[in-house]
Amino acid sequence: MSGVKKVGEVAAKAGKAIDWDGMAKMLVSNEARKEFSNLRRAFDEVNHALQTKFSQEPEPINWEYYRKGIGSKLVDMYKEAYESIEIPKYVDTVTPEYKPKIDALLVELKEAEQKSLKESERLEKEIAEVQEMKKKISTMTAEEYFQKHPELKKKFDDEIRNDYWGY
Repeated sequence: MSGVKKVGEVAAKAGKAIDWDGMAKMLVSNEARKEFSNLRRAFDEVNHALQTKFSQEPEPINWEYYRKGIGSKLVDMYKEAYESIEIPKYVDTVTPEYKPKIDALLVELKEAEQKSLKESERLEKEIAEVQEMKKKISTMTAEEYFQKHPELKKKFDDEIRNDYWGY
């Protein structure tokens, strides 16, 4: 019954792999926190059941005890029937089918995460520049502004040079 022990081991690993505290920090509403708490409680209950009930080997049957009370012939018939029972092994056909898809999604996720971090960094820099500009805008000269934005200076110079005033 090594398959039974394996279920308990997998359940234990699954419980350790989940970052419950990290997920809890992401929740914003009280309703979400309540649902998350219910989910965690249910997970802990199932995980506990898998680790205790299903990871224990069944007690061996004391056939001699029953032979004394019932009789050899009937007990031998039950023993033979009991030993002939074959519990089929679980064959995982789903994981091989979906593992490549999940791996591809994880790669895509990592790429999106890197892209997001770069974009976030760019936006934070832009926000800092805008905040700095906001502080200085009331005392800034046009020349100082054009130093920070040379493309606008070029555009305005071209418009003046070509006598284009926007109408």
